[in-house]
Amino acid sequence: MKIDRLDWNDLRYFLAAARAGTLAGAARQLGVKHSTVGRRLAALEHAIGATLVVRGETGVRLTPLGEALVSRVEEVERSIGDLNGQAALHTARVRVAMPSGFANLLTPHLPELLAELRRKHPQTSLEFVSGSRRVDLAKGEAELALRVGPEMDETLVVRKIEELGWSLYASPAYLARRPAPADPRHLSGHEVLGFNVGFSGHPGAIWLAEHGAGARTVLLHREVEDMVAAAVAGVGLAILPCIIGDMEPRLQRLTTEILGRRSLSIVYRREVLLAKSVQTVMRFVIEVMRVHARLLRG
Repeated sequence: MKIDRLDWNDLRYFLAAARAGTLAGAARQLGVKHSTVGRRLAALEHAIGATLVVRGETGVRLTPLGEALVSRVEEVERSIGDLNGQAALHTARVRVAMPSGFANLLTPHLPELLAELRRKHPQTSLEFVSGSRRVDLAKGEAELALRVGPEMDETLVVRKIEELGWSLYASPAYLARRPAPADPRHLSGHEVLGFNVGFSGHPGAIWLAEHGAGARTVLLHREVEDMVAAAVAGVGLAILPCIIGDMEPRLQRLTTEILGRRSLSIVYRREVLLAKSVQTVMRFVIEVMRVHARLLRG
């Protein structure tokens, strides 16, 4: 093997295939065609001079050398993530990842933050990364992240801010054709908006699993904003974070009860706080969330 022949992208494709167990699964993860994954694996095997995976009808199986290589490639991945993080410290951008809907809470307070950034860090720009996709902080995809629920990555710093409550909501259009449930624990006969299978641990999904017997799930979602739009249109009942449901004037909250709770935390890699601009943005996010503590709790 000639080490100068190794290409990090080939190693990255190998790691994706090892984790997914199939070329198609790796391709979906990487956003490429499965033939591209196969070509990259072949290039890596040629550079190493040995077989790393055995292709079969049900997927790919690692050879003993391939299994030994996985942990080494994961070390390379972590090192590259560290390098990306260090490089981010020297760029004039602070990215904050957050679940859908939270940007609406922060936006009214932005003039104050932007004025402070102009004064203290005039070259720094701010970027909000909203959505359900979990950004990889280790790979430098964002400097800070607002996250709901427990954080399993022990390499990250987690600062709990507040508790986030969920409740039940419907639009006047839905209530015009079907009376609100007298008890949110009994949704039989109602049409409800459900969650994509990847969100089975979501408080709303847990509540529906426990109390949705007899209800009909008419639409599945992975983005809260899409669920809000469907609820506003009268498609079905929705269990939403109170911070989102209570702020939507076109929805009616059907119970004062909190149907689920999760911790809301700000998460980051320890070294990003070497950048004063990141410290400024983090203080701002924490302060805004605490100002709206009652709304967050529901």
